[in-house]
Amino acid sequence: MVISHQHKFIFIKTAKTAGTSVEAFFSPRCGPDDVFTPTRPPVEGHQPRNWQGWFFPLKEILSFNYPIDRRVFAERRFLTPKRTVADMVKRRKFHEHIPARIVKQRVPPEVWNGYHKFTIERNPWDKTLSHYHMQRSVRGGTMTLDEYFERGEFCVNTSLYCDERGGLMVDEVIPYHELAAGIGRLCDRFGIPYEGSLGVRAKGDYRTDRRHYSEVLEPRHLEIIDRVYRKEIDMHGFIYEDHRNPTPQTP
Repeated sequence: MVISHQHKFIFIKTAKTAGTSVEAFFSPRCGPDDVFTPTRPPVEGHQPRNWQGWFFPLKEILSFNYPIDRRVFAERRFLTPKRTVADMVKRRKFHEHIPARIVKQRVPPEVWNGYHKFTIERNPWDKTLSHYHMQRSVRGGTMTLDEYFERGEFCVNTSLYCDERGGLMVDEVIPYHELAAGIGRLCDRFGIPYEGSLGVRAKGDYRTDRRHYSEVLEPRHLEIIDRVYRKEIDMHGFIYEDHRNPTPQTP
């Protein structure tokens, strides 16, 4: 994630949406006092800085008063009292996929209220395949797509940029398929030179099968995606496209 005091913006980093490439693009174009969290693995041109520090955890801990959805990686990994205490002990004030509701607790009100907050979201069918290939790679390269769905741990991002009631906490959600144009608009807003592309493609080596999602996902997979990602589909108006059928349709 990024907090740029120089340009007055906050970037909430979602999963499988080119967030690391966006960080690497902005890193040399932001100031030495701006916040950039580390990435794993490190990316050339990306300079982590100012992400460590103390914070008062009590209010944050008391805000966790709702059930955790184990399917949602942000909730099971970051939105728990245990994680807040661990962050405090390790002086990890900010981290890579820190949810917006936690950032709001850890920055001054004038920063949260005065900076432009944005994130990126990707249609769930393509995002699911990207997430599957990453998980398959880190688990030795043998996990099948059906095994991935059976595990039930999906790349649902809404908890990263919504509050506990599902309300949007950022000012702008850039569609992944319009990323270059979206970053261009932000650069115009912030006065940052932009040549039409990010110039870096980080973490793009996991997926070797580049077929369109409609050529890979079976009806049983689509049913699960429709159920698990229904909130994202409705919030952003994502439409399933069947490249075996030129007429767009919902799953």
